[in-house]
Amino acid sequence: MTAPSLSFDTLARALHPLQRPPQGEGWNLDEVHDLLPAARRHADAGVLVGVVPREDGPRVVLTLRNDSLRHHAGQVSFPGGRCEPDDRDALDAALREAHEEIGLPGTQVQALGFLDPLLTVSGFRVLPTVARIAPEFAPRPDPSEVAEVFEVPLAFLLADTNLERIGIDYNGRRRQVLQFRSDPLVTTHRIWGVTASILFNLRQRLAAMSEAAA
Repeated sequence: MTAPSLSFDTLARALHPLQRPPQGEGWNLDEVHDLLPAARRHADAGVLVGVVPREDGPRVVLTLRNDSLRHHAGQVSFPGGRCEPDDRDALDAALREAHEEIGLPGTQVQALGFLDPLLTVSGFRVLPTVARIAPEFAPRPDPSEVAEVFEVPLAFLLADTNLERIGIDYNGRRRQVLQFRSDPLVTTHRIWGVTASILFNLRQRLAAMSEAAA
C-alpha cells in the first residue's frame, strides 16, 4: 500500500474508533518504564496528526516549536498539549491546541480515529488523533509557540527505508531513538523522538491491517 493510493477510509479503518478510545498504558512502556517519573500519575495529553489531501498524495501537517519554549524548544511536533479541565477528552485537547497553535478551525477538521497511547519521559500519556484537514486550510501560527508550519508527504513517512533507529546507551541499558532520515527535498527539519514514534505507530497499524486482510 502506497500513500498516494491510501484513502481516508482505509486510514480510518487502521485506527481506534472515536467512540472507543484506547485504554491502558502506552505501547512504548517497555522502552521507557525505567525513565518515567516515580510515584506520579501521567497527565493526559492529546495531539493532532493532521493529514491533508494533495494532488501528489496526502501530506502530514507538522510544526516547528519556538526556540524560546520551556519544553522541547526548536523541535518538530504535532499540534497538541495537556488536557485541560474544560476539555472533554484528548480529542478536545488536540482540537483546541491546534486552533491555538496554528489557527486550525474546527470546521476544517474531520477526526478519523485514534492511534495507540504513548508515554513520554516528561510525564504525559499522549493520545494522538488522526484527522483529515481541508486542503484550503491556511496556517496562522502563534509566534509565541510555533516558528513554522510545514507539510511532509505521508509516503515518505510510511516508507521503512526512511526511518532510522539510533542506538544509545542511557540509564544503564541500550535503547533506540527513532528519527527520519535527512532529506532536503522533503524537509530540512529533524523529525525524531515522540513525533517519529507516533508516525511509526501509524505505519505499524496500517501494516497490521493489511496483513490481517491478506
